Amino acid sequence: MTDFRQTAVDRGHYGSASQVMRNRVMRNTYWLLAASMVPTVLGALVGLNTGINQVMGASPGTSAIVFLIGAFGLMYMIERNKNSSLGVALLLAFTFFMGIMLSRLLGHVIGLQNGSQLIMLAFGGTAAVFGVMASVASTSKRDFSGMQKFLFIGVVMLIVASLANIFLQLPALMLTVSVLAIGIFSALLLVDLQRVINGGETNYISATLAIYLDLYNIFANLLMLLGVFGGNRE
Repeated sequence: MTDFRQTAVDRGHYGSASQVMRNRVMRNTYWLLAASMVPTVLGALVGLNTGINQVMGASPGTSAIVFLIGAFGLMYMIERNKNSSLGVALLLAFTFFMGIMLSRLLGHVIGLQNGSQLIMLAFGGTAAVFGVMASVASTSKRDFSGMQKFLFIGVVMLIVASLANIFLQLPALMLTVSVLAIGIFSALLLVDLQRVINGGETNYISATLAIYLDLYNIFANLLMLLGVFGGNRE
């Protein structure tokens, strides 16, 4: 009987410790995610005010190469250093870089008569998607992790299609990629949020990186669609 009670106590301690760890990862992830918005905005402002966005617009092929090398290189370094404070610094540097890369699209939309409204609408839409997916991830008993492999294949296909369209310049393909990207990254956001909420992810830097990429791609593609269909030319 004593052994049974001791086992129950041990399990209770383990469950409590597991819950504390889960809450800590979730809290740190949300804080770091919020902090990552600051260098993203700063990077976008640097890109807009220095003319980098215009340079990228004049040479989309070179911009794509710089983006892929910079983004994947920084993501690799973040994962290598995710257990140290250097990982946080690299993550913030990554979000600054992504802000610069976003400045090309922002520059195009700001040039529209209702550009500011479209940016706020895209931000609000992204926040709404985050709220819905966070709610589903925290309340649903279904395990969405099985979707991850198929969603990863979808992301690879999106990258290939986007690179091909640099040379093909097909508006229909661009719109199709944007619509699919919003759907795929919204589903990935659900998977990543559920992994954090359920304790499947124990490193808040990796969790923040995954969720940030989901939100970034939802926002960018939503903004692109709004610019095409809702933009008023001056």
